[in-house]
Amino acid sequence: MSVGYVVAGVLHFVVPDLYVQIVPPVLPAPLALVYLSGVAEIAVGLGLLYPPTREYAAWGTVLLLLAVFPANVYMATSGVVVEGVPGDGDPSTVARWARLPLQAVLVAWAWWYTRPMPGGGE
Repeated sequence: MSVGYVVAGVLHFVVPDLYVQIVPPVLPAPLALVYLSGVAEIAVGLGLLYPPTREYAAWGTVLLLLAVFPANVYMATSGVVVEGVPGDGDPSTVARWARLPLQAVLVAWAWWYTRPMPGGGE
């Protein structure tokens, strides 16, 4: 889980235009929000690796997933064409809608890490 968040966060800086496209237009400063979410993803990813910060990072991950959920809803419902996606291009309608329940799975996975490790885990 940790590596996935760090990689995703770095991608926010490598291909920010890809992420800017799915920021709902009602939100201000899309590029700043992309960078902010990238920093947050890197921070929680690294925090999950270090036992003393794992529980806090897991709660941060839950909050981050809730914060970015509107972008996933916007992507699924708006019909926006996402340009610059690697492979064969724009995600399919099925893939766009599949991201929504996947967020619940990711929240559950992060929530699992909010529990203290047996024996203190340090």
